[in-house]
This record gives sequence, C-alpha cells and structure tokens, in this order.
Amino acid sequence: MSQEFMQLLQDVRGQQTEIRLDSRLVEQGDLFIAVPGVNEDGARFIPMAVERGAAIIVCRAGSPEAGAAAARGCRVVTHEEPREALWRLAQARYRTDETAPRVIGVTGTNGKTTTAYLLEHLFTSLGFRTGVLGTVSYRWPGHEEAAPLTTPDALRVHRMLREMYDAGAQYAIMEVSSHALDQQRVGGVPFVGAIFTNLTQDHLDFHRDMETYFKAKARLFLECPRADKALAINADDPWGRRLLELCPQALSFGLGAGEPGRRHLKGELLSSTTAGTHLRMTLDGREWELRSPLVGEFNAANLMGVQALLMELGFEPSAFACLHDFHGVSGRLERVRNSRGLDVFVDYAHTPDALIKVLKALRGAGFRRIVTVFGCGGNRDRSKRPIMGQAVADYSDVAVLTSDNPRREDPQAIIEDVLPGLAHAAEVHVEADRRRATELALGLLRPGDALLIAGKGHEDYQIIGDVKHPYSDQLTVKELLA
Repeated sequence: MSQEFMQLLQDVRGQQTEIRLDSRLVEQGDLFIAVPGVNEDGARFIPMAVERGAAIIVCRAGSPEAGAAAARGCRVVTHEEPREALWRLAQARYRTDETAPRVIGVTGTNGKTTTAYLLEHLFTSLGFRTGVLGTVSYRWPGHEEAAPLTTPDALRVHRMLREMYDAGAQYAIMEVSSHALDQQRVGGVPFVGAIFTNLTQDHLDFHRDMETYFKAKARLFLECPRADKALAINADDPWGRRLLELCPQALSFGLGAGEPGRRHLKGELLSSTTAGTHLRMTLDGREWELRSPLVGEFNAANLMGVQALLMELGFEPSAFACLHDFHGVSGRLERVRNSRGLDVFVDYAHTPDALIKVLKALRGAGFRRIVTVFGCGGNRDRSKRPIMGQAVADYSDVAVLTSDNPRREDPQAIIEDVLPGLAHAAEVHVEADRRRATELALGLLRPGDALLIAGKGHEDYQIIGDVKHPYSDQLTVKELLA
C-alpha cells in the first residue's frame, strides 16, 4: 500500500466520512471509491461523483477520469486493487478491527442458512446477544431487514458489524457466499470461527468450474484474518476432505470415521424419522447424545457442524441441550400446515445435491409416494438443469416441472434444458405457471404421499424479467387448499 493510501486510512479512521460506492448517492465532502463491477467499471462514474461534491476519489492509477477529478480540486488516492481499498477503508471508518462482535462465518453450497439459525438459537439460548447476516435477513437486537444478498458488500458488512456491536451483540453469524469471498466482501472481518458444510455444483455461471468454486470457498479458511480462528469442516464431503488437507488445525466432523491422527467429532445417527433426529457424538473420549426435531441426514450434518465449532470455541456439550427445541428455518423442509391434513413441504433446494438430500430425507421418513414440484432459475448455470431433472427422477415418484425465477429467459426454454434429465422418470407433468403446477401437484396427492415444492423456500417473490412479483409457495398452498 502506498504512503498516500496509508495516510487516507488514518484520516478516515473512526471519523464520520461517508464512503460511497454509488455515485448517485454522493453528497458534498464524501469519499467515492471507483470499484470495478461485473458489467461496469466504477471509474466511469467518477465525473458524476465529482459533480455531486465528492472530496476524495479512490481508484486505480492511470484513470483519465481521476486526472480530470484532480484538476477540479479533488483529492485523488490510487490503489492497485479497489476492492481491497474498499474493505480497508470500511474497516478503518467503523473500526471493526477493534470494535466488532465475535464473528463466525458459515460457508458451503447447502446448509448455510440452517447452520446460521442453529448458531443463533444456541447463542441466544445461552444468554448471548446475537446478530446474523444471511440469506433470509440481516438482524441484530433492535433491527431486522430483508437480505437482498446472502453477503452484502464490504462497506455494508463493516457498517453492520459496528451497528451490531453498538447494539450490544456479542456474537455475529455470517453466511459467506463464494461470490463474496471472490469479491473481497468479507475482507478484514475478524472471524473467530468458520464452518464448512459441503460443496456441490452451483454458481458455475460465475466460477466456471468446481475447482475455482472450491478455491473461492477455501479463502474463508486460508486468507481471512486471525490465524487462530476455530475451524470445523465436514469430513463426509469430498471437498471438505480436500479443505482439511489445507487446514491441519481444523476439527473435522461427520458420520464417517475421521483421518488417522486428526481430532474428529464422530456422529452416529441413532434414528431419523418424521419426528426428528437422534444423534450420538464422540470427541476426545467424551460422549453425548442429542435429540432434534430436524429431519434427515443432511440436518444431522448441520447439527454436528455447529457442535464441532462450539467445542473448538471452548463450550461444553451441555450447551447443546437447547437444540432440542429448534424446529427449523422458514423454507427449509418446512411443513405447510393445512386443514386437509396433506403432507406438503417447501424447501429452498435449488441444486442437484440439495434436492437429493431433501428427497432422501422424505423417502427415509416412510411416505408412500413423493411428488416433487421444481424448476431451474433463469440466467444461471445451464449445465446443472438436466442434473436437477435427474435428481428428481431418481428420488421422486411424480415430477412436476415448472418455473423458478425465470428472469430474462423464456421459461419454456429452461424447461427444455431440464427435460433430458427426466427421461427415465416414472411420471412427468410440465406446467410453466408455478401456481397452476402447484395446483396440479396437490390434485395428484393420495393418502400417505408427500409433496415437495422445491427451489424457492423462504422467497416471497418470482423474478420474471427484471421484476420481482409477489409469490410465496407457502401462501399459494394455503390458498389452494382453503
């Protein structure tokens, strides 16, 4: 870092300087950072920021817009990597290296939200004030807002961590996406612990291949501050085993045996029924049991990951007793109660692996037939679409293929991409309108069947074009069965 940038960090540290990423929000005396985006280079908006009164511009060297800004009297500070400049300035502005809750990061393809909610429930039950930044919402004592992104930009991350601290939060739990890690959105966050749940195919439209996707996830464990942070990694997952090779200090967890010579929280699934899960855990010669209303082997993994991390943070097994009354997360294998007594479940599963896991959980619960309503998102990884279809064909008795946030793609074109994966399915119905598809599926249910409506989970919208239209799977089911 240049001396000029180091001086800027000192100047903004703990001060009221407003840092802006959006030139349209700049006001007199603000600092504007020209961060390169996916589609636009932030340097293009320097003239607008100057026009609106920016006093300081941070950008890459050599920008002609920066030269023009300097000529108009702006202080221009250069940094070779504007994303790094952003988190360093945000950290300095909000002093999160000194004043922040104890932050725990959760990453993986599936299970992040359930794991975050489990941690929140556990810490709250133990008397700690807790904040959460995740897929469903950003919340802490006295504040809650809907989450547009799983992990927000670095400026909001550091600002919200400081707001949590000021509100008395002692722990903060963050769901950390691969996009966020790749784009340095959690740069400078003082993580005291991290959990790796699993890695399966998703977001390859952004990462291109699984190796790149894995390397993005691994950054939470290898590059984020605090070399002494507690790490819990799922040894039942092949990518988790890869990560364990890179993290010799990590505690592994899983239903399988751990590596020789490594500390491993070993779980034994004593029972898994519609009533929940009964687990026995063993670590360092200690043994304890846990009963949870959460269903399925994948939830057993979530429960073990939380226990493994807390053991590394110095908690005792007796702390986990409160998990027996945690009944789950909205949209995560959520049972939709209804007056007709039908077994209808809504789940966020939108990857092949997540679909397989939730369908296996329902199959293991003993339902006679499983009817699955699902679709694939538009303007996302096309390669996973037939694999999604195959997952439903393998583990469902009836498949109802529909739309799931088609965005700017033709819903019928998305359906055509999925259909090859359903070639060997026992029974397939296609209905692009999600409400009509749900109505069709409900009409197919017989006594003893289960209906899974997958893909949207907690979402209360359907993205068509660039517009979010109000839509909830849960409310739709209740309306149709009223």
